[in-house]
Amino acid sequence: MKYQGSCHCGQIKFVVDGELSEVLSCNCSICQRKGSLLWFLPSNQIKVSLETLEILANYTFNKHVINHHFCKNCGIHPYAEGNSIFAINVRCIDDIDLEKINYFDGRSA
Repeated sequence: MKYQGSCHCGQIKFVVDGELSEVLSCNCSICQRKGSLLWFLPSNQIKVSLETLEILANYTFNKHVINHHFCKNCGIHPYAEGNSIFAINVRCIDDIDLEKINYFDGRSA
């Protein structure tokens, strides 16, 4: 199934092709503050388009292996990117109905 989403202002857009059956609520130091609900999938299942490359900002912390991307204009974090995997913030998917949320203890991981 295809899902579309974006940051708040729409300058970062994405299309995901996959089966969304579960999302993860992470309590690590950044996800807790952002309120992200994450869907992890391989990079070949997502296509990101940007109005301009300059709109995309990046933040890394801890081991610096995950790039937490966000929009410089509206500040929304639509996705993070690691080694050939994406973590989509499902709160940024258009018309999504969240029914299954699994809790992950990110601080203890």
